[in-house]
Amino acid sequence: MKKFFFHSSVLVLLIVVSFIFTSCATIFKGSTDDVSFSSDPTGAKVYVNGSLLGTTPFQLELKSKNSYTIEFKKDGYETKTVVLNNSVGGGWIVLDILGGLFPVIIDAATGNWYSLDQEHVNAVLEKQQNK
Repeated sequence: MKKFFFHSSVLVLLIVVSFIFTSCATIFKGSTDDVSFSSDPTGAKVYVNGSLLGTTPFQLELKSKNSYTIEFKKDGYETKTVVLNNSVGGGWIVLDILGGLFPVIIDAATGNWYSLDQEHVNAVLEKQQNK
């Protein structure tokens, strides 16, 4: 019987330690956000921080701890630039503080408490003026 209680207490201790050494945003959110891109008209090339990553419409997984400059380009249309920013979710900070010092350190180091400010980026492109 003592052996059973010993193994049970070790299991409970391991579970508690695993929660102490992890953080809320790391467990529940992760380090990326899915962002969908669309344009009017469709078929615009999308450049993220200068790299061509797709043609509208499409979806992309981006690291939430970074900000991005998005450019929509299509022949015959003006280039449209959108800045995709991130912010720290206040709820994650509160939950981490309630959990102690380790969750705050982990979420701060990994950047997992950041979220991108948009889940969908749409660009309405204007036709180029003939000069």
